[in-house]
Amino acid sequence: MQTLYLKRGKDESLRRFHPWIFSGAVHHIDGQPAEGDLVRVVTAEGEFIAIGHWQIGSIAVRVLTFADEPIDAGFWLRRLACALDVRVAMGIAGREDNTTFRLVHGEGDNLPGLVVDVYGRTAVVQAHSVGMHVCRHEIAAALQQLDGLQLDNIFYKSETTLPFKADLGQENGFLAGGDFDDVAIENGLRFHIDWLRGQKTGFFVDQRDNRALVEQYAHGRSVLNMFCYTGGFSVYAMRGGAEKVHSVDSSAKAIDLVNANVELNFPGDSRHEAFAEDAFKFLQQMEDDAYDLIILDPPAFAKHKDALRNALKGYTRLNLRAFEKIRPGGILFTFSCSQAVSKDQFRTAVFTAAALSGRRVRILHQLHQPADHPINIYHPEGEYLKGLVLYVE
Repeated sequence: MQTLYLKRGKDESLRRFHPWIFSGAVHHIDGQPAEGDLVRVVTAEGEFIAIGHWQIGSIAVRVLTFADEPIDAGFWLRRLACALDVRVAMGIAGREDNTTFRLVHGEGDNLPGLVVDVYGRTAVVQAHSVGMHVCRHEIAAALQQLDGLQLDNIFYKSETTLPFKADLGQENGFLAGGDFDDVAIENGLRFHIDWLRGQKTGFFVDQRDNRALVEQYAHGRSVLNMFCYTGGFSVYAMRGGAEKVHSVDSSAKAIDLVNANVELNFPGDSRHEAFAEDAFKFLQQMEDDAYDLIILDPPAFAKHKDALRNALKGYTRLNLRAFEKIRPGGILFTFSCSQAVSKDQFRTAVFTAAALSGRRVRILHQLHQPADHPINIYHPEGEYLKGLVLYVE
């Protein structure tokens, strides 16, 4: 393992346990590590401070540990076992009625660059750093050894998440097993999980708690689920006793999936209808007062800060359409999953839309990512999901 020397005074954030080392903090490295190699990080005076994965870019090192310890099979097993213990303690894992959860959430579980989602007896592993890609087989082996988690399959899905400049030639595929049984359970509801071709790891695990909240508000209401993807919000609304539920997504494949998930839980139920249409066009053309519960869960409008201004305009425009169309006494669930957009910026965009619509609006809930997507207290950048539940007079 090669040694990376920090510039004088650049160890302060690491002493506060921030897990990233930026390239501007690096003085020099003894040797020439390949991207993804482990490096031992020391201060300008030579004092040990961390071990992490070296990478090319503005983030030079993602820290795995602040202890001087080997990164071996025991390390991976300990970290994964700790992550599972947390999920069991919070009542998310270890339940027959809920086999869908996030086991590893990157920096939030002290494993920066790694995501692991569990769907029944399948774990979907996603690497966001070259270092985690290099370690994928060790991670898969540790997952299979976890007490309290019975996995038949480990699927690796990182074709679109790794730096393209690394030229790794990575392909999605099974690291263990090969069973394509794609049905998992979330809070007693069943869902097809498209980990082969779906977005993220195949399902938006991070909206579980917010879907349950929609269920509480759905009784007797006419529900519109925009950007529906797998139809999670739609299925929960139907169990909550919604009078009708309409799901909209621009992707015909997503519409097929939401219809399959509705049929899986409510076979032959005529309350649901799905539309493969552009969201803005659908909102513009739909009748006023047609719905009294609207869910806006768009894809990230800003994947980086350069797109922030246009993203905020997009959120304002989208929410304005909903405010203009929703029935008086309606409930609006509105979200942003853009990490580049802060809570205050998102709220300002929604407030602007409310003001432009002339409607009286009250905040009922402020929403965020669930407990199995923890935020490392030393890494506030890990907070990304923001949401508001609004009552519109």
